Amino acid sequence: MAPSPEPSPKGTLGRCAAKLFAAACIILFCWAIGLGGWILAGSLYNYFKVTPPSFVFPTDAPVTTTPQFSSPDLTPAAPPGVGPGGKIVYVCQIFAVQERDQICIMNADGSGQRRLTTDDNARHFYPSLSPDGQSVVFSSNLNGNFEIYEMVLATGQVSRLGGMVGIAPEISPDNRSVVYTRSDGPSTDTIWVMDRYGVNPRKIYKDGWDPTWSPDGSRILFATMAGNKSQLAVINLDGSGFQKLTDLPELRGRSDWSADGLHIITYSGPPWGRELFLMNADGSDLHQVGPSGGNSQGPSFSPDGQWVAFTAYFDHYRDWNGCEIYIMRIDGSNLTRLTDNKYCDWQPRWGP
Repeated sequence: MAPSPEPSPKGTLGRCAAKLFAAACIILFCWAIGLGGWILAGSLYNYFKVTPPSFVFPTDAPVTTTPQFSSPDLTPAAPPGVGPGGKIVYVCQIFAVQERDQICIMNADGSGQRRLTTDDNARHFYPSLSPDGQSVVFSSNLNGNFEIYEMVLATGQVSRLGGMVGIAPEISPDNRSVVYTRSDGPSTDTIWVMDRYGVNPRKIYKDGWDPTWSPDGSRILFATMAGNKSQLAVINLDGSGFQKLTDLPELRGRSDWSADGLHIITYSGPPWGRELFLMNADGSDLHQVGPSGGNSQGPSFSPDGQWVAFTAYFDHYRDWNGCEIYIMRIDGSNLTRLTDNKYCDWQPRWGP
């Protein structure tokens, strides 16, 4: 068989060029696929990952313009820096699920918003400031059960107060006791008091929740069942002197007593129809305060007793993640929204 003719230099170069081109295309294709794979993987990772917020983080700037809704009696909101002092602690639902609630704090004008608690996988709620404003007590399931904890604001140090199971803690005005709610069964909440650092716990009332102190520390205001309806009542520190204060149709519980002892504020109403109600300390002159239509709840007085902080949905009505923290004067004027986040901010408690 005759040998094949020798290929021409042109044909050899052409075939080499073709091979090189093909190799380059393959390399480019593989590189592109690889790069695309990395880009796709990176995009999916960024989409699905959960990035825990830092220990201290800024939230959106406070909104100091009046929310727009129908209310002929609404006056302009207070400008930044004008209003009461002190700080407000609250629950910030930064992961948008209750099971991972955190505790945050801010100044009374909405500035300086930051997160306090650090465990991303535990629930923290019912915060309140100590009488001197140096620490925060709250309830958390850090160890499985909901127990009472205290954080020193200057250091972030957290301690468990006596290992007491309970929620809604509040330190007495004289800094000697802590009142809280404890469950005595699947449907029975009770009011307890312990000494300041978690010893000598004692039950002072058999049916109640959401307690708060009178300004002189001699009595406790709380919600209880009375005539098949939840109402507000007061009781002496030794458990005597029970007195029912309200007769509201759908009272919830979270209430507060002004520092001058003159007023009590609470909230009542059906879901998405809750309003704030102000009364004298003896329950007289009960009347709604503030504009309607915000599903307002969980009020707390400022240290001077002239303002109130509360949770409402004026700007995100019927949005489960739309609750924000507002303040207003006790006559309903100067309504101002302090938080503006994509998650729920709630349970505000004002302190020094």
